[in-house]
Amino acid sequence: MIGSELQLLKMSAYGHQMEREYSAPSLSSEDVSDMGSEFNMESVIYMSSCAATIFIGGLVVVGILLLTLLTALTVMLQSCQSKEGGVVESDHHRHHHNYHDGYCKMAELNAEINNFEGYSLPEFCKDVAVKYIKEGHYMRELNISVSLVDNYFNGIKPNDDGHDVVLMDIDDILPANYLGFNSLLYGYSRYGCDDCVKEAKHMKHVFLVDLYIKLKSGGWSLILLSRKPEKLQDVTIDNLKSAGCGGWSKLIMRSNDGMKMDTRDYFLKQKMGIQLEGYRIRGVISGHMDMLLGSFVETQNFKLPNPVPVAEMQSVL
Repeated sequence: MIGSELQLLKMSAYGHQMEREYSAPSLSSEDVSDMGSEFNMESVIYMSSCAATIFIGGLVVVGILLLTLLTALTVMLQSCQSKEGGVVESDHHRHHHNYHDGYCKMAELNAEINNFEGYSLPEFCKDVAVKYIKEGHYMRELNISVSLVDNYFNGIKPNDDGHDVVLMDIDDILPANYLGFNSLLYGYSRYGCDDCVKEAKHMKHVFLVDLYIKLKSGGWSLILLSRKPEKLQDVTIDNLKSAGCGGWSKLIMRSNDGMKMDTRDYFLKQKMGIQLEGYRIRGVISGHMDMLLGSFVETQNFKLPNPVPVAEMQSVL
């Protein structure tokens, strides 16, 4: 009984306590506002003078870095523009020289085909000729052309009757001093090529003498032709023998009447006369177009390169 009363007293006390808690006054809106203001005031950041100095210094450093980056980009852009301008100028320079090279080559070819009638090559073609020699183009082309001749005649054999012949232009073979090229060299001295033309002519002489000997050893009969007059025949024979070029079948030089003829007509007449004598012209080797013109059965024409414009060479032949 007593226990039940105690239990009731405890429950009554607990009920009074709960009633007091629920009956407590609630916070007014003014109180809430005051608490928010207090919170906002407490959230403001206060910075010391030292921290402010560090912050401003950081901003200055960032500004300097950005300015440095902008300057570097500007310099790089100017450098790229300068290089681009240099490339354009280099391309223009190369195009200019390529045009001169092509012009001189085609002008020379057309001059040869027309036997130099009404043609006069410009002065800058001498510069092109010097570059042609100095950069090794001439020697490469000479080596290739002589190899083509050599390979062709190594692939065929002459008939035993001795009537298969090869025509060679001895104005290509004979030494430069005989042909009067020494006077031509002075025109190239101011182009920085005092000896290069002379050396190139000498190398052509060496290559063709070697080719001459190979053809002879291969059993080919050789007929030699020149633009020079017959009065120089004895000197020509001496020069040929001194060079090691002997044993030819014929040596044809121009008579007085032949000197009056166009060289194209002169060589065409000589080739027709050679065929009428029963010879079969199997090949013609020359550095000049005038000897290569005309079509003949079984005849292979081989054009050799020249170290200087043939239009100038023509004046001393």
